Formats: sequence, structure tokens, C-alpha cells
Amino acid sequence: MPDAGKQAAWLAVFFAVLAWSAWKPHDYPTWWLEVLPALLALVILALTRGFFPLTPLVYWLILGHCVVLMVGGHYTYAEVPLGDWVAEWTGGPRNNYDKLGHFVQGFVPAMIAREILIRNRVVGRRGWLSLIVVSICLAISAFYELVEWWVALLSGEAAESFLGTQGYAWDTQSDMFLALVGALMALLLLSRTHDRQLAVVAS
Repeated sequence: MPDAGKQAAWLAVFFAVLAWSAWKPHDYPTWWLEVLPALLALVILALTRGFFPLTPLVYWLILGHCVVLMVGGHYTYAEVPLGDWVAEWTGGPRNNYDKLGHFVQGFVPAMIAREILIRNRVVGRRGWLSLIVVSICLAISAFYELVEWWVALLSGEAAESFLGTQGYAWDTQSDMFLALVGALMALLLLSRTHDRQLAVVAS
């Protein structure tokens, strides 16, 4: 994202949502657990911007993912009002905002992985590209479920808020399935746009 105005807009949105998220959240231990990936993403993007700038599409997708994390951190995933409104509208018993988070966990990393693989010419044949991207997203999702388990074991009182299972027996499996669906949809919907932006970056 070489344009200074777009960089400023990106950072303005990030820090505005971060400040709101940090103001009187549900509880700070859960807030830190949920928002830490967004803060790490900011650091990584700042460190790599000079020698490996990403396409605008990927930068804005990462920002959207960060917003999802920060909203979840403010309320905890089980208590985000949007999830409650959807549950009331559909008549469902569960706040499913966490499922949006896991869908995005596949959707956004799919484009990040695709960009890194293409630009570094890791995959010689495009026929294998989608399979490897989806496999990476599933690996990330599975690893995140392990991290949730480890953090829950260590965090005690914050475990239930962080896990957000809400008593759903198949929570882990559905989380990984939604990450898979997100990765597949990103590839189907965004690959052509991504290729056009990659051509500009490569030129």
C-alpha cells in the first residue's frame, strides 16, 4: 500500500477501533488474548512494509480481520451484540459471532498465503496453488485450536470467555470447517482481483 493517504486511513481505522476496544472491555485478560494477534499483525506489517509490501487487497483484508478480533476482544465473542441480534432474528440459541471470526480466519490467511506463495514462486504450477493455500489455512486453524486449548489450561478464569464454546460440543470441529469454507470462498471470489494487483506489484 504505497499511497501515503491509504496508509494513513488504514492506521486511523486500526487505532480508532483499538482505542474503542480497549476502553472498558468485558475483562482485560480476555481482551489481551483476543487482540494480541491484531497487535502482532501490525508489528509484522510495519517490519515488512519496506522490503515486501503487500497488495492493497491483502492489506485491507488484514485490517478487516483485525477489526473482527478487536470487537470480539471488547465484548468477548459470546457476547458481541451483533451475534445476539442475529440469534434473535434467526431464532437460534447461540451467539455465533465467534463463527464469523473463524470464517475470517480462513478467508484472510488464504489471500496472505496465496500472495506469499506466488511472489516467492514457491509453487511452480498453479494447479497446486489452491490446494496448498487451503492446506495452510486448515493448518493455521488447527494450530489456533491447540493454542486456545493451551491458553485455556493456563488462564483459569479467562478460559471460558476465551474459548467461547457456549456449551456447543462440536465447537472445535465447526470452527475448522468454517475456516475451510472461508479459504475456499476467498479463492473463488478474490483470485482474479488478487492476480491483477499482483501484476501491478510485480511490474
